[in-house]
Amino acid sequence: GVWRQTRALLFKNCLIKCRTKKSSVQEVLFPLFFLFWLILMSMMHPHRKYDAVANTNLGTLDASILVNFVIGYTPPTPMAREIMKKVAFDNFEDGIITEEYLSEEELQEASAFKPSHFVGVVFTDAMSYQLRFPDSVAMSSIYMESR
Repeated sequence: GVWRQTRALLFKNCLIKCRTKKSSVQEVLFPLFFLFWLILMSMMHPHRKYDAVANTNLGTLDASILVNFVIGYTPPTPMAREIMKKVAFDNFEDGIITEEYLSEEELQEASAFKPSHFVGVVFTDAMSYQLRFPDSVAMSSIYMESR
């Protein structure tokens, strides 16, 4: 029963493949062609390997830049307050001025009044945040180049 039906189906498929040679050849050659093309493209654009960078002493941070520097943050949650307290006092003797704002709109208004010494931090949740810089800060070109 089952073996006879399976054998008849296989014989039928072989007959169809033999009668339609052009499409059968295409079914085999097209995937091989694309595989060859992918290998060729990966050989033309090899991955760049960069050497390790030795540890160097970068020196002390110039504290004169941070005089009257303000970091504003929103929303004022206990976790955000704790994080900003650590940012302000753990790395700098005098500390950095931190201000909390109730909404992102208030944060943007405050950055308009102090554009040269203000950075905003918007906490999206306990582990994620977004930085808001004034319009006068130029964006880094590191990520603009093609990788």
